[in-house]
Amino acid sequence: MEHHIDHLLMHYGYFGIIIALIGGIIGLPIPDEVLLTYLGYNIYEGKIVYFNSLVCAFVGAAGGISLSYLIGYKFGLPLLLKYGPKIHITEIKINRTRRLFKKFGPPLLLVGYFIPGIRHLVAYVAAINRYPFKKFTVYAYSGALLWTFTFITLGKKLGQDWILVERYLSKYSIYIILLALILCVVFYFYWRKRGMVGKV
Repeated sequence: MEHHIDHLLMHYGYFGIIIALIGGIIGLPIPDEVLLTYLGYNIYEGKIVYFNSLVCAFVGAAGGISLSYLIGYKFGLPLLLKYGPKIHITEIKINRTRRLFKKFGPPLLLVGYFIPGIRHLVAYVAAINRYPFKKFTVYAYSGALLWTFTFITLGKKLGQDWILVERYLSKYSIYIILLALILCVVFYFYWRKRGMVGKV
């Protein structure tokens, strides 16, 4: 993985970060957290600049989730069911994400990046449900910034030990999912409370 990222940075520079994250978000088999953490390690090594990397990562994540939304809005569920399995997006994952979005709504866009399998689907589901794009961007882009900042900064702080993130993600992924869902519940009730206050 590191070799591929090095190749990407060497040939395309910061633009390569954008392309890789767009691909990862729309569903290509790219280990996004590993990519972001390794970018942080490269910042630690002085090979790339923190601010530039964060901006490009955010643009890539925001661009990828926007593209997912537009594809979902234009082509809908049939396209996802037909071609999703080719990139490991199964009907079971689609239905699970639809149930989560129906239950938690927009806050899932915010924390969905941290849930493996959900970040690839939540934008499609939001589009299929015809959730307004302007409101979508508020949650989706905030989540993109939080997610990219978290893993790039983590890689920078860990330095030589950045690889531990990949190991812990594999070992404790279920706990990460549970934590993200708890955060989603918190954001959901906060969002509902704000909505009710707005109606008063």
